[in-house]
Amino acid sequence: MRALLLLLSLGICTASYAQSPPPNSPLAAPAPSIAARSFLLLDYRSQQTLAGKNENERVEPASLTKLMTAYLTFQALKQKVIQPGQAVPVSERASKAEGSRMFIEPRKPVTVEELMRGMIVQSGNDACIALAELISGGEDAFAQAMNAQAQKLGMKNTNFMNSTGLSNPQHYSTARDLALLAIAIIRDFPEYHPLYAMKEYRYNNITQANRNRLLWSDPTVDGMKTGFTENAGYCLITSARRGERRLLSVVLGTASDTARATESQKLLNYGFQYYDSVKLYEKSQTIASLQVWKGAANTVKAGFLDDLYVSLPKGQADKVKASLESRQPLLAPVSAGQNIGVMKLTLDGKPYAELPVVALEDVALAGILGRGWDSIRLLFK
Repeated sequence: MRALLLLLSLGICTASYAQSPPPNSPLAAPAPSIAARSFLLLDYRSQQTLAGKNENERVEPASLTKLMTAYLTFQALKQKVIQPGQAVPVSERASKAEGSRMFIEPRKPVTVEELMRGMIVQSGNDACIALAELISGGEDAFAQAMNAQAQKLGMKNTNFMNSTGLSNPQHYSTARDLALLAIAIIRDFPEYHPLYAMKEYRYNNITQANRNRLLWSDPTVDGMKTGFTENAGYCLITSARRGERRLLSVVLGTASDTARATESQKLLNYGFQYYDSVKLYEKSQTIASLQVWKGAANTVKAGFLDDLYVSLPKGQADKVKASLESRQPLLAPVSAGQNIGVMKLTLDGKPYAELPVVALEDVALAGILGRGWDSIRLLFK
């Protein structure tokens, strides 16, 4: 990771704008050929796309679905709706779940903590159903909660019908949406992310290994989830950290268990070898003071609410230039966190990324005289 000092040029923007991910830069080495239906490689901090194909194509997510089941479980634990050591009743439906199981039994006590490990390490469908019934009273209600959370996370092309990932024509997601979900788990529940690095788990005198082969072959890999159905093919979401950098790969629809690991490793190696993570600005650092009209103050401090990182081809940081365009006229009141501009980055003279800039402070309305004076000034501007 490197720090980079940028000189800003200022401009005026009267149109609306949105954040856009950078294209694969011609200054970077070409991405490797990946034998998968769709794939995506993201930098965790910048959430920029380093490589991808068909990443917005709807596919069957198989057991990658369990990431959302886990997210809602972690959320329920954080909100103290459930407790790690809480005994969970096992229904006949849960104990007889199709597909992969951790082998829970109706008359044998099992805890939330055990179910979590069975869901994450053993990919137990029985564990997922038991957790869904505990949290929402039934799997149908739980699926509704899954979809509500998906919308909150920005998963625009996702619909869940169950907690397990068993095939259903209306159960679908995309590589990009699943990447957003994986990032959210690491970001929102870092205390539970280490569960995804567990290589095996034993329950009911049965030891089952984690199906993520990269946990054995690459020591920098620390998760996250495998999936397979006949329709979905072999799928894998992988998180890896080398030094201070973390990358996330999503590989969907490969031909075999071996292929999903091999293709994921190719993506991770490419991202770490050919890209740098560069810190542009500190959290709440003032990058400019922008003019405000009809406000109690004439200017507002602009910047970013979090540390701003961008991913750049290695050795190209000195070729980045930034310009800040403000939305004008910017009228009071202005609230902290409000989008008030866009930072445009170019790399070697070519457009690379657009990043929303926000107000770092509130600016209240001016009094009647101040507003009137600015109204007259705006007539001649």
